Amino acid sequence: MKLSDYAKKVGISYRTAWRWWKQGNLTGYQLPSGTIIITDEYNSKPDVVACIYARVSSAENKDHLDKQAERLKNYAIAKGYKIYTIVQEIGSGLNDNRKQLAKILVDPNYNVLIVEHKDRLARFGTNYIEILLKELGKEVEIVNSSEEKQDELMEDLIAIITSFCSRIYGLRSSKRKTEKMIAELKSQEG
Repeated sequence: MKLSDYAKKVGISYRTAWRWWKQGNLTGYQLPSGTIIITDEYNSKPDVVACIYARVSSAENKDHLDKQAERLKNYAIAKGYKIYTIVQEIGSGLNDNRKQLAKILVDPNYNVLIVEHKDRLARFGTNYIEILLKELGKEVEIVNSSEEKQDELMEDLIAIITSFCSRIYGLRSSKRKTEKMIAELKSQEG
C-alpha cells in the first residue's frame, strides 16, 4: 500500500508517516519513481515512546515533584508505553524560559509527551505547544484533565500581577534613563 494510503488508514498525517519511514519504523520499499510502498501494514505502527514531564512551581514542593513523576511513570507502564525519559523541573508555569521543557520540546526521540495536568506543561498557551508538537509527529497526553486547586490559581494571579508590576516599574526606570541620556547629550552639545 502506498505511504499516503497507509497514513489515511492509520489516521496520521502524511508527514508523520514519512517521518516514521525515514526513522526506519515502517517496513516497505521505495520505487525508482520515489513512491514508498508499505508492505507490513499491521506491524508497522511504531511503539509509543513516552517522554514524561513533571513540574512543580517551587522547591518547597519537591516531594510532590517526585510523586508526580512516579504517578506518570506508572501510568505510562500501564498503557504499555516505552519510557524514553522522565524530566522533572522546578519552575513557574508562567515562566516561558524553562530549560528542561525547552530541551524536550525539540528532542526527536519520543512521540508522546505525558503530563499530569495541562497546567504542568504551561499555565497559558498549551494549545500552541500541542499544535507545534503535532506538526513534529508528537502528541501531548494529559493524564488528569480536572481543574487545579484554588490555591494554585491564587498563586498564578499573584505571579501575573507581580510580573506586570515589575514591567511597569522597569519601563518607568528605562524611561528615566533615556531622558537622562538625552539631557546629558544636549548639555554636551551646548
